[in-house]
Amino acid sequence: MIFVLIYDRKKGQLLGGVREYAESLVNRAAEDRFTAELEYASDPNIEVVMLSSGSLEELTRTHARYFKTLDELRHAG
Repeated sequence: MIFVLIYDRKKGQLLGGVREYAESLVNRAAEDRFTAELEYASDPNIEVVMLSSGSLEELTRTHARYFKTLDELRHAG
């Protein structure tokens, strides 16, 4: 699966949830990522990423900073 995330670093939260695409739609995901990057280009606090993972559950483990608060990350273990 391909995932596109729009993350507000200042707020520490995702904007608009997680966009999920089948591997066969990687070009569509890349287009959507690029569109989001253009939309948020003037805001240095916004991070737009495109990630590949076997599942959303796996992604939340490997890239927890996008899904958990700083407090949750500090006390994970």
